[in-house]
Amino acid sequence: MSYDMIAALMFGSMLMMLMTGQRMFGVIGFVAVVAALLLWGDRGGYDLAFAQSMKVIGWFPLLTLPMFIFMGYVLSESRLADDLYRMFHVWFGRMPGGLAIGTILLMVLISAMNGLSVAGMAIGATIALPELLKRNYDKRMVTGVIQAGSSLGILVPPSVVLVLYALIARQSVSDLWLAGIVPGLMMAAMFIGYIWIRCKLNPALGPALDAEELAAVPKAEKYRLLMAGLLPFGIFLVMMVPFVTGYTRLVESSVIGAVASVLVAVAKGRMTRQVFETATRQTLAISCMFLWIILAALAFGAVFDGLRAVDAIKGLFLDNLGLGRWQVLILMQLSFILMGTFLDDTAMLVIVAPLYVPLVKILEFDLVWYGVLYTMTCQIAYMTPPFGYNLFLMRAMAPKEVSLVDIYRSIVPFVAVMVLALAIVMMFPQLALWLPNTLRH
Repeated sequence: MSYDMIAALMFGSMLMMLMTGQRMFGVIGFVAVVAALLLWGDRGGYDLAFAQSMKVIGWFPLLTLPMFIFMGYVLSESRLADDLYRMFHVWFGRMPGGLAIGTILLMVLISAMNGLSVAGMAIGATIALPELLKRNYDKRMVTGVIQAGSSLGILVPPSVVLVLYALIARQSVSDLWLAGIVPGLMMAAMFIGYIWIRCKLNPALGPALDAEELAAVPKAEKYRLLMAGLLPFGIFLVMMVPFVTGYTRLVESSVIGAVASVLVAVAKGRMTRQVFETATRQTLAISCMFLWIILAALAFGAVFDGLRAVDAIKGLFLDNLGLGRWQVLILMQLSFILMGTFLDDTAMLVIVAPLYVPLVKILEFDLVWYGVLYTMTCQIAYMTPPFGYNLFLMRAMAPKEVSLVDIYRSIVPFVAVMVLALAIVMMFPQLALWLPNTLRH
């Protein structure tokens, strides 16, 4: 049997097993080890799994993963997100669509605290959505706002997805995080611009709050909320400024962020035993899940390296089909959107990265830039029917008056904005590369 057929058989077996509902890391790792045993015998198969385990254990930057997850859970479980939204409620309420704009800003800050899109979705659906509906905001507008805003969690640092990509692509985590800042903020600004224009043209979509209600809030309360709401932003600065200026490495900065979040929760009297226990348990569960996924991904990628599957794909695209490098890149992004209809971002990365990352290198594209493109494409895939990840999360969390049809229709304009943002970053790579290149030198 040719190596091309073996690679196709591995992919087919993996996809069939995933459809049975088995855990992703178990399926991918099982297929990798069985393939190695059949190809290279007992010694090759056992050495494959052991070697990848040693690689994971020896990767020092991976320590950032539990630190940032713990920081995010401490801040969310201690209800600091409530203060953030109350601040946006008071300070942006006079604008048409002001609370929706505040929700996007809330999502940006939540993303900077947690690095997972599901955290933004949970906070937006439980805190922002009921308030927006109560204030007579259009239900399709607000469900789209929360879904789009929560997707920023996998692009704005400290993105956990970019940590996984860094390990698989053998790139610097710090470079990838820095590369995600400008595109992430640009996308958030485009969301805000769209909301402001829509609500300016049609104020009924996002009515401004009653002036009397806002006037009833004392100035002292407004400034107290401003200070409370800016605390998470202060934690982010305390964590990232030493790293950007070169005083600390990435791991030390993640520890600073975790410690700062605990100190803030203690200072506000919210670090209870329940908060600490929940944050610790969730951190352990998510960190272990990602470690198993990383181990499986490395094993799967090692088998593909041995099969030279990348050379086969290169020959298919460039030699047989005669496609140009940009055409191949666009096809790769379209494949991510297609897979995103039934897989989450981690599954897509683990399955496809062993093939696409070497291909990107052969096509002479920057791997850091491509990491940003991959993450932005995952954001779009999260919101693409029929089985987009965020669509079903919103359906599970939204009240009964928000139907599945409303949720599907709500994402259309936001997906259009995200596609535009992706096209801009593709056309102007320096939007992603300027910051890491500047700070690297």
